[in-house]
Amino acid sequence: MRISDEVRGQLMRRFEVLLPHLNERQQRLALATEARLLGRGGVRLVAQTAQVSETTVRKGVFELEAGDEPLPEGRVRRPGGGRLRAETVDSRLVPALMALVEPDERGDPMSPLRWTTKSLRHLAAELSRQGHRVSAPTVGRLLKEHGFSLQGTAKTLEGDQHPDRDAQFRYINEQVKEHQAAGEPVISVDAKKKEQIGLLPMAGQEWRPAGKPVEVEDHSFFAGPQVESVIPYGIYDMTANTGWVNVGTDHNTSAFAAASIRLWWQARGQHDYPEASRLLITADAGGSNSYRYRLWKAELAAFAAEAGLTVTVCHFPPGTSKWNKIEHRLFSHITMNWRGRPLTSHEVVLNTITATTTRTGLRVEAALDQGSYPTGIAISHDQLKALPITAHTDHGQWNYSIAPT
Repeated sequence: MRISDEVRGQLMRRFEVLLPHLNERQQRLALATEARLLGRGGVRLVAQTAQVSETTVRKGVFELEAGDEPLPEGRVRRPGGGRLRAETVDSRLVPALMALVEPDERGDPMSPLRWTTKSLRHLAAELSRQGHRVSAPTVGRLLKEHGFSLQGTAKTLEGDQHPDRDAQFRYINEQVKEHQAAGEPVISVDAKKKEQIGLLPMAGQEWRPAGKPVEVEDHSFFAGPQVESVIPYGIYDMTANTGWVNVGTDHNTSAFAAASIRLWWQARGQHDYPEASRLLITADAGGSNSYRYRLWKAELAAFAAEAGLTVTVCHFPPGTSKWNKIEHRLFSHITMNWRGRPLTSHEVVLNTITATTTRTGLRVEAALDQGSYPTGIAISHDQLKALPITAHTDHGQWNYSIAPT
């Protein structure tokens, strides 16, 4: 049957207006309806006018003639239509994937991805190498369906604990309470990590006008090998809730640690505790104030003689430095206060430290120490024995007193 040009034009206009608003199945049925009304040659004419395949139009005609019920709202195809899932076609795909992501637990200990980042792309590439045709998005879907998610490491394992850890904690607590009850000063000491001076990246963020971040060097090492740095050594007064930070510019040695305590006593301690005869220091087991360092004890003995104080030191057991009060009463607040802010000068470092406050009333002072503290100073065994040091009965390697003689 010959179709007039007028009919062709009407079809073209209807398709241009109607088809963009229909889904795949609705378009197919609308084209099939027009083809059936046209009769012989209608399938070809409709396909040419709508610029679709004749197979698509014939499929619509078959669906109309079959008289099937309309599909549920929201569905375009009947259940079961479309491409089969990869795990259905390849029954060994999921076990192979599990062997890659859990090689230490139930998979192959010789997995090539054991020491490689298990990204979706790497997993898909390795599965393809093993003969399993799969894409990275499919790998991601399978992992989620089997209870996997992107996760970091969790700091929950403390490792081996020292057998006398709890006993030392109780002993330190007893010493602190005894000194405080007697009105004697009690301080917690430690050195904060070294910080570089300059327009260098700092972790964290702070409020600034939109689109105007502080511009810093791309990497810290661009500042050069001779970049200036500072070492904040902190003294936290556990009774008064005050902090004092000695900002050194040389080396973090035992002499520097003892000098920081001496400077604190001269600037604050002797004024806050004019009647003091004793001083209790709680410190880590390592670092510049390690209980193993002879220089630390020799410098403290010199300070005790100068100040006329009996200095008692109680060290936290190895691996327990986070229990030292200064870590979460002073240093953590200083770190939060200078987050996202480059430490461009000594003045910035000092001002940022002294501006640190808390809702519990913490007050902090800081001083710049440009003194020289060379490394390599040795204290002989005989010199150590000559010091007025008395080891306590309980854990004498961690607890000792130095007389002011």
